[in-house]
Amino acid sequence: MIVVSDTSPITALLTVGQAELLRKLFQEVVIPPAVEAELLRTHSVFPEWLQVRQLRSHAQALAYERVVDRGEAEAIALAQELKANWLLIDERKGRRLAQEASVPVLGLVGVILIAKRVGLVSSACELLDRLERDAGVFLTDELKEVALKSVGE
Repeated sequence: MIVVSDTSPITALLTVGQAELLRKLFQEVVIPPAVEAELLRTHSVFPEWLQVRQLRSHAQALAYERVVDRGEAEAIALAQELKANWLLIDERKGRRLAQEASVPVLGLVGVILIAKRVGLVSSACELLDRLERDAGVFLTDELKEVALKSVGE
């Protein structure tokens, strides 16, 4: 399974020491160069298992940059090129653009719920609370309630 990621989900997981969840859940976690650059602005190193891949063509990413930032644009374009199983992205505009381009999207909350279902985290609620408190992830009460209910919490 190939997952292409935007910056914010990885940054949030790195901040709370849970980036390893991505490696455990997905065979390949891939980022484009713009996401690598964004990550390196706030993290001096990132996991070795995170693969950086160049885009074969930048034309689509440039078109997407009219709507979203460079990292999101490259991530969406790379997910298309690789026919990725998922694009890991949380920003609303980016998710909408990816869905319009028929790229399947998964958010950070989705990752946490999958991790809970397969037994990689004991409490989705605790991890979501840490992401909100320590990583500045914003979750509406309604989203959190529905998500936690889906995993029996």
